Amino acid sequence: MRRGLRASVALFALMLVAAACGKSGTTGNPSGSGSNAGPAVKVALLYDIGGRGDKSFNDSAAAGLDKAKQDFNVEVKELSPNTGGTNRLDLLNLVAGQGYQLVITVGFLYAESTCAAAAKFPNVKFGDVDGFIDHTTQNCPGAKDLTSSSNVTSLLFAENEGAYLVGAAAAMKSQTHHIGFIGGVNIALINKFQAGFDAGAKATDPSITIDHKYLTEPPNFNGFNDPSDAQTVATSMYQGGADVVYHAAGGSGAGLFKAAELYSTSNNTHVWAEGTDSDQYLSAPADEQPYILTSNLKRVDVAVYDTIKDFVQGTFTGGIKVFDLKAGGVGYATSGGFVDDIKSKLDELAAKIKSGEIQVPTALS
Repeated sequence: MRRGLRASVALFALMLVAAACGKSGTTGNPSGSGSNAGPAVKVALLYDIGGRGDKSFNDSAAAGLDKAKQDFNVEVKELSPNTGGTNRLDLLNLVAGQGYQLVITVGFLYAESTCAAAAKFPNVKFGDVDGFIDHTTQNCPGAKDLTSSSNVTSLLFAENEGAYLVGAAAAMKSQTHHIGFIGGVNIALINKFQAGFDAGAKATDPSITIDHKYLTEPPNFNGFNDPSDAQTVATSMYQGGADVVYHAAGGSGAGLFKAAELYSTSNNTHVWAEGTDSDQYLSAPADEQPYILTSNLKRVDVAVYDTIKDFVQGTFTGGIKVFDLKAGGVGYATSGGFVDDIKSKLDELAAKIKSGEIQVPTALS
């Protein structure tokens, strides 16, 4: 009896150990097949100024990271630069030196620092959202054009294609034939948004009037994080006759949404605002949502998630990767149902862009 009891206790103990082992490592799945075996992959995400919580560019990147945390066995670190953005390279050196195996930087302003860090840490993989890195990259000793064997990949987007669609939507919805564009900083990347927006609007309504305003000029990049200024500019556009205003201004866009709400309620009218990067209807306060027509979706979350997925599955490649409309990297939002009546027209335009029938400009003429 005692011998049988001891055997039963021993068997029970083994079952407990097996169960405990089966519950370990539940933070993710590096293989994508349901197994969490092996050590966690160390991933660092370095945001642009403002960090997580901007309800735009950074939050889109954070969404991709959050999904990866659910799906893969990853240990993550999230950091943001100081207000002036002067410590980007310090952040890169910090996480690479701490053993993080994949470092993703958010924003073109990281390009030089990412290039330099990739040269310093050849065994670490890097990805930079919006940063075009090649042999001309400044402040990067020995900068080279990227190839598939490089330890860094540039994650780029066809923002102009999504902007074309929201420009067309603005023209279709405008009652005054007068719309507006607010850019954060007057640089080539934001000019690309404007080029697409203008082209979509003018193709829809050749006689339309389009106001343009950039919040700051480089090297001042505060235009991406100044809602108050954006609200002032948007209010002025509405007062001047525009009834749809689109922004490509990062965190400053919150000021546009507030302006649309206040102008509408104060003047017994209804004007529209259009967001960018993420579906900004979903993150806006309830009292502002009725005025957000649509958003130009720039799927930074897809780029971040796919880069992490490729790394943990051993398929990471360097080089230039472009997420366009055909690849699902950009698009337009339908939350709120405000574009339901024109969705078929927008989808027709999207199909023509994907097929190449419509060539969307990438720069201002």
